[in-house]
Amino acid sequence: MTKKSIWSTASILLVSFLITFNAQAQDQALSVDEVLTLFYQRNLDLIAAQYNIDQSVADAIIASAIPNPTFGFQMLELSRNLNNNSVATGGCTQNTSCGPAQYYSFSQLIEVAGKRGLRIQSSGFAIQAAESDFRDAIRIFSNMVRDGYYQLLQTQKNRWLAQEIVDHYQTVTKANDLRMKSGDIAESDFLRVKMEALRAESDLDNAQTAVTMAQADLAVILRWPEQSLQFEAKEEWPVVKDIDQQLSQDELINKALQQRPDLQADKLRAEQADKQLELAKRLKYPDVTVSAGYARDPSNNALNSGFVGFSVPLPLFYQYQGETDKANVNLSQSRLTAQQTELGIRNDVVSALATWKSADKIVSRFKEGLLDDALAVRNSSELAYNKGATSVLDLIEAERSYKNVMHDYYAAEINRANAYYDLEKSLGVESNSDKTPSLKTTNTR
Repeated sequence: MTKKSIWSTASILLVSFLITFNAQAQDQALSVDEVLTLFYQRNLDLIAAQYNIDQSVADAIIASAIPNPTFGFQMLELSRNLNNNSVATGGCTQNTSCGPAQYYSFSQLIEVAGKRGLRIQSSGFAIQAAESDFRDAIRIFSNMVRDGYYQLLQTQKNRWLAQEIVDHYQTVTKANDLRMKSGDIAESDFLRVKMEALRAESDLDNAQTAVTMAQADLAVILRWPEQSLQFEAKEEWPVVKDIDQQLSQDELINKALQQRPDLQADKLRAEQADKQLELAKRLKYPDVTVSAGYARDPSNNALNSGFVGFSVPLPLFYQYQGETDKANVNLSQSRLTAQQTELGIRNDVVSALATWKSADKIVSRFKEGLLDDALAVRNSSELAYNKGATSVLDLIEAERSYKNVMHDYYAAEINRANAYYDLEKSLGVESNSDKTPSLKTTNTR
């Protein structure tokens, strides 16, 4: 199955699982590994069926089958006056019938030129290609689930930030109310802070809407609409493992070319096409049908006799050139597909590696001091404002700067998580190999 068909069928294949919750529970926190584990448990048979592994196995059985023999029976010399004047077994009188002739035959088609062996080899490559398609589907669908999961986590973090800012403005507004009554601040400053507090509440409403929409999007991926508002994403970031990301770009590309299941599937189909071409070339060698049998003919001098023979079709007018040309075209197309996939893999690795390095550096900059600086600026600005040492505009600006820094930080963390998994995906690395399903867990055999 091609990559285009993967995406065209993703909406019906991605995931469908049901989970039982306590009726009183409001939210069920799930980690990304828990979501993926449930995905694997609930959908392997569906995905395996979609990628025709069972059909490939059945085709292999058909390809290895030996043609069945043929049994024949004939009766000849059916007439009202059978064997008159026959001399067989002493002769038959004019008024006596010796009976019809009976022929029993047994024939067996014998394939030559190794046609059956080529069919078996071709079907073997087809099975391996289908299994590689299955692994590639797991690779793609798993990342789609992760993308939806981390999108939900990002909206949750933004909602938490919006709630923190609302609570902070409520505290400042209460303090300003007392200060205005005592004449410490002007009414205009009080109203400006109040307006910012209302804007923060609007941001909180929008953040909650974004969370609900992200939950719904993940629920669509998980085919879980009736429980879509009862789960949330745990704040767990991926543990960065050694996937040889320290290697050079060319070394990573070579690693990906060895591991990517989509390229393996394309190469296996090219091998299959090569065997099919060889099989098409050998069709011009005719198969032999061997026959043997027994005859009982009362009208013959030899009452009981046996016979043997063979038949061979003569390829005089047609020598299967059409089948050979068609197999040649299929082989060329298969090799071209493999080359295109290889080019795509090279581009995937280069892009994923660059994105990962950039995302990792950005998060490091935030953690190395930018977060602490933004919080310190906000706190110092609030303290100075409470003491009348700075204006309300400085307070609002510091609050906005803190919000923007935190928004950018959460986005950077999500981008880093997605970049790490995209790098794994581009290399064909099976993350969480203890949880990643294998074909042994499916019912495809």
